[in-house]
Amino acid sequence: MNSRGDTISTTAVDDMSVDWKGRPCKPNKHGGMTAAVFVLGLQAFEMMAIAAVGNNLITYVFNDMHFPLSKSANIVTNFIGTVFLLSLLGGFLSDSYLGSFWTMLIFGFVELSGFILLSVQAHLPQLRPAQCKMISENCLEAKGYKALIFYVALYLVAVGSGCLKPNIISHGADQFRKEDSKQSKKLSTYFNVAYFAFCMGELIALTLLVWVQTHSGMDVGFGVSAAAMAVGLISLVSGVALYRNKPPRGSIFTPIAQVFVAAFSKRKQICPSNTEMLHGNQNNVPNHLSAASTNTTNLLHTEKFRFLDKACIKIDDGSESPWRLCTVAQVEQVKVIISVIPIFACTIIFNTILAQLQTFSVQQGSAMNTHIAKGFQIPPASLQAIPYIMLIFLIPLYETVFVPVAGKFTGSDSGISPLQRVGTGLFIATFSMVSAALVETKRRHSSETLSIFWIAPQFLIFGLSEMFTAVGLIEFFYMQSSEGMQSFLTAMTYCSYSFGFYLSSLLVSLVNKVTSSSSKGGWLSDNDLNKDRLDLFYWLLAALSIVNFFNYIFWSKCHSDHNSSSSSSSAINPPNGFCGEDLEKQSFNLSKHNGANNIISN
Repeated sequence: MNSRGDTISTTAVDDMSVDWKGRPCKPNKHGGMTAAVFVLGLQAFEMMAIAAVGNNLITYVFNDMHFPLSKSANIVTNFIGTVFLLSLLGGFLSDSYLGSFWTMLIFGFVELSGFILLSVQAHLPQLRPAQCKMISENCLEAKGYKALIFYVALYLVAVGSGCLKPNIISHGADQFRKEDSKQSKKLSTYFNVAYFAFCMGELIALTLLVWVQTHSGMDVGFGVSAAAMAVGLISLVSGVALYRNKPPRGSIFTPIAQVFVAAFSKRKQICPSNTEMLHGNQNNVPNHLSAASTNTTNLLHTEKFRFLDKACIKIDDGSESPWRLCTVAQVEQVKVIISVIPIFACTIIFNTILAQLQTFSVQQGSAMNTHIAKGFQIPPASLQAIPYIMLIFLIPLYETVFVPVAGKFTGSDSGISPLQRVGTGLFIATFSMVSAALVETKRRHSSETLSIFWIAPQFLIFGLSEMFTAVGLIEFFYMQSSEGMQSFLTAMTYCSYSFGFYLSSLLVSLVNKVTSSSSKGGWLSDNDLNKDRLDLFYWLLAALSIVNFFNYIFWSKCHSDHNSSSSSSSAINPPNGFCGEDLEKQSFNLSKHNGANNIISN
């Protein structure tokens, strides 16, 4: 909004991006895939560092810190859950105060310090409980200052990694100017390349780094993670001259809070039948309210959640404060956030399944034959590398073959819509738990020790499902966000991981309580998988997964219907009336409709 009250177009907002010295960016010098590559370097090396710790952490907690198996599993899931929950903090700090680059740099060093402290504790015997060959009364778990050091180190890693993750994705995506149609089309490609970098980091962590942990000790393994994190930070800093940086815009929660306060204060008002009468739906926003709208793209009015439209009802001569009168753009952004919550919730069970693969499936592999050649054993945690070996070949095929072929039928640059991609992954994930349950049943009743490769299918199936769900969800949330909220909404995708891992801990405790009796413990109460009923727990997750898939179909259809009805009722139909519609395309069309006189261009 300028001094005349004219509407600032998406293009103008996007051109507010600055270089590292605070000067306006130049299209031929800043941004693009070249700049994004340096961010993807941090993505790969940070993923390598954190995956080497997270995926084999249960081995360290169980064998070195001597926590019981169920408690060890909960420590791991709580740690990983905290990592992803803290992504909200990282997204908020980035969008509101620090900017994505400085948020990544600061918390990258926090994560690095955690890896170093873990390495020091693993190296010094006096900082760990006394070693023993088996769990017994003389093999006590870590307590006192030893446990304190462990938790401090672990959660330094969690804080650092959590605040990094959403900013890596959003900062890389910000390198593409969405008003440029050629660069905008590259966004979908970028998300696939980002997932490829993620897979490469995971693959190296689960093979080379886990092998180092197994054969050279956890201290050396944690040290290698610290070195990988340092290389990632060097990669980030190396591209500083090429980045397009989005300046922070102040608290992102204030405009959202204003909508709810204004709507509640006018709850007895009746919404006008003519939406043109709503404040901000025309170019008549007073100057003193312009600041409230700078955090939002000029979104089209929609018919969903009409009670929020009451925040835009004018009841005096225009002297109302931003806490009494909001613009349509503000209200529509709040509607977007509300509408994506059910989609977000449907991915929690998906990540609960992931939690099992990083905890109980690793212990499942430990109870099997790990020999693959004379004198060589495969670490159970390394089995998680199998899907990533598959994915480094599948992702390029997906981008070069599937996307163009599917695009001919759907008309979408990304082949299928983000919501369709998420749904495909959720359906496939169910069969990962079916496979895990069948293999565990066979392991329990087999007279011979099964090869560890029997559990490979559950990892392969889930890896395939993750390629669809994880990338689709990140793309969906990023495309739904308006200017100034990309990092925060991207962080919501990581919160799904957090809630999934927390739900795993809750399910373990709940299942143990429900299935225990006075004569025996619950399904997962023993430290011996031959006595536990892990197979039944896997069947329970398979059932929850298929129920969750049908729940997702319902909510994704509702989201699609909302978009379609909004398109049909609007004076100008957005170019894509399907699930996951790009709201910035709506803004671009609205700007054209308002006329060139109301646009501040370059």
